[in-house]
Amino acid sequence: MKLVREGESSGVEVLTDETGQFFFPNIAPGPFHLSIGSEGLAAQVFSGNIHLGEAYVTPLIRLNIATQVTEVRVALSTEQIADAQVKDQEKQRVFGFIPNFYVSYVPDAAPLSARNKFSLAWKSATDPVTFAAVGVVAGFDQAGDRWGAYGQGMRGYAKRFGASYGDVFAGTFIGSAILPTVLKQDPRYFYKGRGSKKSRLFYALANSVICKGDNGHWQPNYSSIAGNLAAGGISNLYYPANDRNGIGTVAGTALIRLGETAVANIFQEFFSPKVTRNMPSGGPGQP
Repeated sequence: MKLVREGESSGVEVLTDETGQFFFPNIAPGPFHLSIGSEGLAAQVFSGNIHLGEAYVTPLIRLNIATQVTEVRVALSTEQIADAQVKDQEKQRVFGFIPNFYVSYVPDAAPLSARNKFSLAWKSATDPVTFAAVGVVAGFDQAGDRWGAYGQGMRGYAKRFGASYGDVFAGTFIGSAILPTVLKQDPRYFYKGRGSKKSRLFYALANSVICKGDNGHWQPNYSSIAGNLAAGGISNLYYPANDRNGIGTVAGTALIRLGETAVANIFQEFFSPKVTRNMPSGGPGQP
C-alpha cells in the first residue's frame, strides 16, 4: 500500500497483514490518494480526505485478477514457404498450357528442399504437354530418318519416342533434381526484369552456366553442366549403335542442351511474363 498526500510526489508505504488489513500512523489531515496493488492483481486507487484527530477507515477494497494479454505470432517455416512457392510455380503455363515450372518471379524465394526439387522434376517430366512435345520431335526424327536403325512404321516411331523421352527424363531428373540435391543448388531461373536490356540479356545468358545455391549465393551451375554430360552419356546406351559416337555424342548433346538453356532463359527474361498465366500474386504484370 502507498499513501500519497495531495501535492506531494513521495508517499508512505506499508504492507498488509495476513488478513489484508493495513495501518498508517500519524497522518496529517487533508486530502490523500491511496494506491493498493499486489502481484498478479489489477491495482486500485482510492482517494479520500482525513480530518484532524480522525481515525479514517477505508471501505472494503477488492483487487481483481489482472487482464492477461498474450501475443502469439504465427510464422511459416522456410520449408513451408518453399512448398507454397513451388505450388504456385507448378500452375505457371505459357499461353495457359505450356509448362513454365522452372522460373521464379520471387527474387528472394525460399530455397528448395530435396522433395521440392524432385517434385518439380516429376511434374515437368510427366506433364501431358511434355509427352506431346516429345511425340512431335519423334515424328520429325522419323520423317528425317534420324536414327535409321530404328526403322519406320509404328515400331520405329515408338523407339524414337522412347529415345527422345529418355533424353528429357534423364536430363530433367539428373540436372534438376539429383545433382541439385547433392550439390545444394537451385535449378530454377530467377526472373530479373530490371535494368537495361543489355544487362538482362547478359544475365539470361550467364544463367545457363551459373545458378543460385541453396545458400542464396551465385555459383557455377555444376548441376546443369554435369547433368547434360550425364544425360548425353546415358543416351549412348539406347541410341542405335551406328549413331553412337562416344565422347563426341556426349559433348554434342551437352552443348545442344546448354544452347537450349540459354535460349530458354532469354525467352523467360523478355517474353515469358507477358504470356504466362497463373503467375503468383505480385509477379510481373500482377496486382
